[in-house]
Amino acid sequence: MRRFLPVTAVLTGALVLAGCGSGDSQDDSKAELSVGGAYMPQPVSDSMAAGFLTVTNKGGAKDELTSVTSDVGDVTAHETVGSSMQEAKDVAVPAHGQLVFKSGGSHLMFEKLKRKPKQGEKVTVKLHFAESGTVTVEMPVKSATYSPKTGH
Repeated sequence: MRRFLPVTAVLTGALVLAGCGSGDSQDDSKAELSVGGAYMPQPVSDSMAAGFLTVTNKGGAKDELTSVTSDVGDVTAHETVGSSMQEAKDVAVPAHGQLVFKSGGSHLMFEKLKRKPKQGEKVTVKLHFAESGTVTVEMPVKSATYSPKTGH
């Protein structure tokens, strides 16, 4: 019985390793998106708010954020160009990269608010991507002066 134990361990290890490498080329052929660090500073205006988050793509293909929707109002992606901001259409999420919406840079702009979100609440946001479909995010409302430790 002791003689079979090392053989069994080697065969089990070989099967585990064989399973690890088989899907690498398939995983690299598409985007693999996740969203983190989402938050909305409590709006000071009754009609507008901003939102911030990071979309990470671990896949080998790029994707594009084509639109954003929310039940609290109209949402558009904005980017800062020079000293002014402008609406951004079809924002790229690079392969093996990130799309970062941060204070002072690209951000989500909520307009025509149906209600003013309060600190402690969550706002539901749907991110619509060209290839990956829709990703739903629960965005917590933080204090108006909130500054995340992650730097975005």
